Amino acid sequence: MEYSPIQVRNTNEITHGFNDFTSQNTPEHSLHNPSNYQSTHSRHSHDQESAVSDSESFSSGVSYNQSPSFNDGLIRLFEGDRVHDLIKQRFVSGLGLLGKKATVVAIHRNTYSGVLEQARMQSFQIIAKAMEKKCGGDANVKFGWYGGTRDEICEIMKHGFSARMIDNSNGLYGSGIYLSPDDSPVECVKKLNVGKDGLRHMLLCRVILGKAEVVHPGSDQYHPSSDEFDSGMDNLSSPKKYIVWSAHMNTHILPEYVISFSAPSSLKGYFRIPESLRKPTSPWMPFPSLISALSKFLPPTTTKLIITYYRAHRVSNRIRFIAGTSI
Repeated sequence: MEYSPIQVRNTNEITHGFNDFTSQNTPEHSLHNPSNYQSTHSRHSHDQESAVSDSESFSSGVSYNQSPSFNDGLIRLFEGDRVHDLIKQRFVSGLGLLGKKATVVAIHRNTYSGVLEQARMQSFQIIAKAMEKKCGGDANVKFGWYGGTRDEICEIMKHGFSARMIDNSNGLYGSGIYLSPDDSPVECVKKLNVGKDGLRHMLLCRVILGKAEVVHPGSDQYHPSSDEFDSGMDNLSSPKKYIVWSAHMNTHILPEYVISFSAPSSLKGYFRIPESLRKPTSPWMPFPSLISALSKFLPPTTTKLIITYYRAHRVSNRIRFIAGTSI
């Protein structure tokens, strides 16, 4: 089955789950009626608990008692549930070579059962409606992955994102929360370490992007460059990073699912670029011409950094050549 990128195009009728992949009979949840949203979650939770009482183990081979536990307010989805199976297939297919070695152990869904959780969900809906009006009818709401430790994910689900989770100097794309598009979970998996439970954990979040702008490597940006923009991306046509600025991290991101999975402790070698893709396909041009072309859209600091690395590389090659001829 071929999958297209997940996108929520209409914030008036948000389907809970991957609405582009579910059938016409999937329940829809109005932005203006969170009580209906909650009651549907409660019914689903009861169904899932009934399924647990029938069997202690499932097709995934993982005992229910061994599944990772999280804060109250999360319910587990099981094999055979439409949303569970879609998330699992989407996640595994986005891991590339690692997908064959990864096993999804559990998927939990946020029920927004507490008063504060309900408030966060309603706030997200209000912001989405406002963004829809600002952007001419499309708030550009998409799904994005966020990776973290079990403790970090529990903290996010209970309290929201915190300042220490903001990517800055090591992220190179400005100061904000970085998420990966739904078809690129591998970008987040690269940074994850195995937890004490032997698992890695990911959040699948709904993200309000509005009108995104390109953020270049080396940027120290921490808010939209103008009122025209609302978020950032590393590439508008094929993004690998969604950048939600720190001021918006708890209003424009809604955590919906927690995916727990096992994979080899060392991931080295699973993210290698195939040889066929390593060969350059663009036309050759002199370095000064390349810099002239890049300077038209890269910030000066990034252009200077490229020139510095280029000169250092040439000096290094000269030293090797001299050392080789003198032997």
